[in-house]
Amino acid sequence: MAVLVQSLRRRRPRDVAGVVISLGVVVALLYFGRAFFITLISAVIVAFLLEPFVVLLGRLRIPRATASFLVCALALLVVYLVGLGLYTQLADLVDDLPKYQQRVNDLVDRVLARIESVEQSIYQLVVPKRFREQEKVEPAPPPPRTRRSRVAAQPVLPPPVQEVRIRQERQPLLSYLAAHVGSVYEVALMASFVPFLVYFMLSWQEQLRRRFLELFDEPARVVVARSLAGVARMVRAFMLGNFLLGLLLTAATALLFRAFWLPYPLLMGSISGFLSLIPYIGLPLAILPAIVSALPVYNAMTPYLLLAGAVALFHLIALNLLYPKIVGPRVHLNPLVVTVALMAWSALWGAMGLILAIPLTAAIKAVCDNVPRLEPYGRLLGD
Repeated sequence: MAVLVQSLRRRRPRDVAGVVISLGVVVALLYFGRAFFITLISAVIVAFLLEPFVVLLGRLRIPRATASFLVCALALLVVYLVGLGLYTQLADLVDDLPKYQQRVNDLVDRVLARIESVEQSIYQLVVPKRFREQEKVEPAPPPPRTRRSRVAAQPVLPPPVQEVRIRQERQPLLSYLAAHVGSVYEVALMASFVPFLVYFMLSWQEQLRRRFLELFDEPARVVVARSLAGVARMVRAFMLGNFLLGLLLTAATALLFRAFWLPYPLLMGSISGFLSLIPYIGLPLAILPAIVSALPVYNAMTPYLLLAGAVALFHLIALNLLYPKIVGPRVHLNPLVVTVALMAWSALWGAMGLILAIPLTAAIKAVCDNVPRLEPYGRLLGD
């Protein structure tokens, strides 16, 4: 017994070191390969969402490859039509940007003038009157200037401002454009793989599933198959539930913006509705489109307060009443785990990590719930 305890004590530091090293390698892979993993995970989620439609067409005696192609083509057509509508509204919004810019400049000037008046009032309250009167005394006249001082005081003309500005700004501007063109090209390149990945995942779903299960022993295949089914059900319920809530919030917010005669109610309503679904920071993000839309329309403060209050009410109703009934039964994550997951995945993958944090964490929990050795971790993540 003593020998066993001593051997365990000897192995424990090595095991801990191995776990730490493995975790560091995984984090490094997720960080440096974020474009690849985000593309792959997005394709898997889309494939999970489109799988029921492929099965439905399969019941009509349509071959799976043909059904997968039809479903992917229809999904791309829907995305194209939605993108075309949003692009049309965005093009009109770009034409109206000078109005928003002028309105923002007026508001900034008004705020600065109010700040200056407040500073002047505080100055008059804090500084005694005699010190203020001393500051108003005119300064003494400058000494007479001789011919030598006038010659020395002549300013040296700098080189033309335009040439200097071009020399100074040319290199940073090119660097800025090169950096952003590279990032846009990387995103576009990875996004172009998503339709092909989704099609192959759907058309080869049975073969991939069978060959993936063959990697495990016979007793473990049942557990792996049950885990995959649980992950698929969770992802479908989470994404469809969030999409339904986003549509409801979009409809309510668009009607609200139309009632206040705001421009582009459908575009701004959809942006506000889906931004409201982001945990923790969704409320201020959802209010921002309402404030921006009202800039060229209203000057008083009351409409802004009413718009912000109505958007906040929609957010609270959706996240506290509808979200637990539609999405909550499929996720079962406690608030602490959700917060840590949002922090961790956003640190690794930025904005996309913030979007994918909850489904990824819920998928990990679904795997833990179906693997007997990992059930304690599933209970730790659960609510």
